[in-house]
Amino acid sequence: MSEIHQVFITVKTYPTLSRNYDELVCTAGFLENGSWIRVYPLPFRKLDYENRYRKYQWIELPIERNFSDPRPESFRVTDLSKIKLIGDPIGTEQGWFKRKEIVFAKKTIFSNLEKLIELANKNCLSLATFKPRQFLNFIIEQTDRDWSVDHLQTLKQKANHLSLFQTEQEVRKELSVVKKLPYKFSYQFRDDEDRVSTLMIEDWEIGALYWKCLEKSNSEQKAIEQVKQRYGDKFLQNDLYLFLGTTRQFH
Repeated sequence: MSEIHQVFITVKTYPTLSRNYDELVCTAGFLENGSWIRVYPLPFRKLDYENRYRKYQWIELPIERNFSDPRPESFRVTDLSKIKLIGDPIGTEQGWFKRKEIVFAKKTIFSNLEKLIELANKNCLSLATFKPRQFLNFIIEQTDRDWSVDHLQTLKQKANHLSLFQTEQEVRKELSVVKKLPYKFSYQFRDDEDRVSTLMIEDWEIGALYWKCLEKSNSEQKAIEQVKQRYGDKFLQNDLYLFLGTTRQFH
């Protein structure tokens, strides 16, 4: 049964596709009681995705448990027309003070990746806040530059199922707006038992930053250097936490 809830948005990923990948975009955050929630589907079209709601903003929406997704935090919107924004996004003043009040209230902060994976394997959770013991590296790797034919077909089938797109022409138009990132960005870190892991950064912002830097510099090398300066130098000087999540494919 659908109920109206308020959600504090903290996760918006850059669109990623594969043959078996069941999510085009992951949007997640916290309910009023402090528990994690994954909301899918939400508008994929670029203008809706960027402007309809923003990270660190409260939104109100009608949701119900998405039983087609086994992950315990997964819900779906029952009526996209009833999504409402609540105020402006919460800012970063005083070292993210107001954001931290919401993000850290009544929540477990994990520091051991093995324990977190065990809980995910038991389907106790699929979203978590994680604090590495030490960040070791920011990694940049080249990847495919274009959506493959299989990607397009997967998107078309998924889009038709969700009634977000109507024709193949519209699907291709959307992919011409949401560009395929030619690089993969990851953090390498140690947990509290010195386990070394490398996890991909999937934030919308890192993709948007790359395209913005590329547009200004007209040089891929300069663009990835600027991304590295932001994520590999500046961010790692701060008290950095990670929002981790499983994909349905591998959960």
